[in-house]
Amino acid sequence: MGKKYKIGYTTGVFDLFHVGHLNILKRAKELCDYLIVGVSTDELVKEYKHKTPVIPFEERKEIVSAIKYVDEVYTQKNMNKFEAWEDLHFNVIFHGDDWKNSDLYKENEKKLSEVGVECVYFPYTKNISSTILKEKLLSK
Repeated sequence: MGKKYKIGYTTGVFDLFHVGHLNILKRAKELCDYLIVGVSTDELVKEYKHKTPVIPFEERKEIVSAIKYVDEVYTQKNMNKFEAWEDLHFNVIFHGDDWKNSDLYKENEKKLSEVGVECVYFPYTKNISSTILKEKLLSK
């Protein structure tokens, strides 16, 4: 018997890879047969987070591709998840719930639901993020 979904998709920056990233990838893979992970380019991160990742894009992409839960890595050049669906034809998209109810994701959910894609939100891992890790490093 297969998993609930055939092809799953999730995205992230994956800068300073940590257990929160691993948790999302593991939980997503538990629900789908094939997991595609979009890794944001440095240019995209600069555009929407207004900062440069510590780890360059190609290295972040290599790290994510080495994770056993990941079947394929996709270059995320923009925040348009429908465009990614046009390329990848996933059945479900996974997100941390920190994005839930944002205007961007409401629009993404609406367009994706029209093509039968479900949106699944996972609880954001509290007290861990790349930003928190950077702050800890800088304070030492």
